[in-house]
This record gives sequence, C-alpha cells and structure tokens, in this order.
Amino acid sequence: MTSSKPYIVKAFYDWISDNGLTPYIVVDVNVYGVMVPMSYVNDGQIVLNVSASAVGSIALGDATIELSARFGGKLELMSIPYGAVAAIYAKENGAGTSLAIEHPEPESIAEVEETVKMSTVKAVDSKAADLKTADSTADKAKPVSSSKAKKPTLSVVKK
Repeated sequence: MTSSKPYIVKAFYDWISDNGLTPYIVVDVNVYGVMVPMSYVNDGQIVLNVSASAVGSIALGDATIELSARFGGKLELMSIPYGAVAAIYAKENGAGTSLAIEHPEPESIAEVEETVKMSTVKAVDSKAADLKTADSTADKAKPVSSSKAKKPTLSVVKK
C-alpha cells in the first residue's frame, strides 16, 4: 500500500484552513528531495507557514508539496516530499498532528527523479536592471527597468 501521509497532511491542511487558522508544517531537511532555503534551517528542521495568504502558490501533489514564498524579500521555490513532514498544526492553538519521518527507498528515488518535474514558478530578482517576462514565446515582451519606482502589475495576454 502507498503511504497515508499525503492524505493526512492534505486533510489537516484543509481542516486548519477551513477553520480560519494558520497551517504550519515542520519539515525534516535530511530527507532526500527536500528543497528549502537552508539559511532558515534550525537543528535540521524548518517550520513553514503554508497558509494561502503567506505563500505565492502552493500545490499539495501526490508525492510532494510545492510552494513559493518570500524569504528576506527573495522568492524561493520549495519542494517538500510528504515523508519529510514531521508535523502539521495550527499556529493559533497548536491543533494538529505529528508524523513519522519516512525516508524513501533507493529504488524509488530513481523512479521519482524520472517522473517528477518542478512547476514553472521561477525566482525573480527584483533588483535586476532588466527583467523580461517568463513567457519566452511572447514576441512583444519588453524589458522592465527597476530604476523606475513603479509597482509591479499584471496584464492579461490573449493568444
């Protein structure tokens, strides 16, 4: 049978969020496949606020949690296998659960590497002089100069 951990984490995430509380996860960074900003790791663990209001995007997939969030003003793309989640709880009252750490088997690592592809979220350095749009197919993309003190905007492009 497959691990029940993804189902448990997703259920607690929904339950905590539906009750208007803030879901936090504790991640063991020693598990293969964990990608988090290592400068924020303490004693081999990192605690992440995974509420919809705190992250740029979040995807609770079948094998991993992928999310993007800002750390020190820099956008970071993170990937967390469910086996690395040590706990999920509500910040406000501590309601949640702790979970056993699951290290992947060596055979499954090779399979995952072949099938898992990271989402298309990319980190952007807001201090760069010339930024271009992430869509390389847009012929009309113009560089944006950061010397102009304008707020970032989104525009809808129809093809």
